[in-house]
Amino acid sequence: MGSSSSNILCFLMLCASFLVPASCRSYSHGALFIFGDSLYDAGNNIYLNTNTPKPNIFPYGETHFMHPTGRASDGRLIPDFIAEFANLPLIPPYLQPGNHQFTDGVNFASGGAGALVETNQGLGMDLKTQLSNFKNMEKQLRQKLGASEVKTLLSTAVYMFSIGSNDYLVPFITNSTVLQYYSKKEYVKMVIGNITTVIQEIYKIGGRKFGLSKLLPLGCLPVSRALKLSSKGGSGCLEEVTLLAKLHNRALPEALKELKSQLKGYTYSIFDAYTVATAIFNNPSKYGFQEVKMGCCGSGPFRSSFTCGRKVYQLCDNVSEYFFFDGIHPTEKVNSQFAKLMWDGSPKIIKPYNLKTLFEK
Repeated sequence: MGSSSSNILCFLMLCASFLVPASCRSYSHGALFIFGDSLYDAGNNIYLNTNTPKPNIFPYGETHFMHPTGRASDGRLIPDFIAEFANLPLIPPYLQPGNHQFTDGVNFASGGAGALVETNQGLGMDLKTQLSNFKNMEKQLRQKLGASEVKTLLSTAVYMFSIGSNDYLVPFITNSTVLQYYSKKEYVKMVIGNITTVIQEIYKIGGRKFGLSKLLPLGCLPVSRALKLSSKGGSGCLEEVTLLAKLHNRALPEALKELKSQLKGYTYSIFDAYTVATAIFNNPSKYGFQEVKMGCCGSGPFRSSFTCGRKVYQLCDNVSEYFFFDGIHPTEKVNSQFAKLMWDGSPKIIKPYNLKTLFEK
């Protein structure tokens, strides 16, 4: 009984540290620029004139904001927590109307985006388009602040990326034939190549510090489990998608390391989201979760259908027990735990530097 009580107390203290890390507030850091997909999109897609489902309806946003913000979760995303830890305000979406200062950073991420232009083409802003928006922002900044100040701003900033998941998921979700034309290694090489090209372009403009993440076990997302159920039967993970994620996760560190030898002053961190998520999937209760296979909000098998907030959907009673909020996206609780590990985690999980060190370099 005493051991159980101490475990609970220890877990509560750990959770508190995720949300209000004492050491995170005492630093003043550089700007934060964010690129990627719906895991990082703070609302850009709600300003796009597309017919795709957007997370700008309740219960998205229910946990923290108490209203939908365009974030594909019940609350905050990983970059929201990182901004807080770095003593920055919430980083605004690039497309959000208003007079942006840009000096704290900008969020260019777009739900559905891939590293490949062809991924969800026309439904969001792919990585190349996000780079183009970044270049436009840099020009505006130079006009406002002057070249010297912008050079300092960009060189001290951190550039966060969450990209690649859609490149591997979408061919399975849409029953595309694209993977028939390339070997798995060739396809992964194209995805990684586009990511490193964008990093090199940002480096040319002045960026030096980059934070990236390995992919989750994509075959174990609710949407992937539902695909497996409908195509092959059984409730397990869709291993074909997970295999692509593994190949990507193997190639990404090598590519980032190679850039280090080519680009003077370039530095990076890479977070092992795959290992962390797998640990949670294998022992949910250890990390405070009860449900890791099914989404909290949606319909159909594993609540994997993207009906959350629309006419017919189911909503779980306690979102804090769930890893996934809908068929693809993690809950705020997951984002909080991941962000804390990214911020000041050990080299076992994030290397060669954690984000706190990257901000301070």
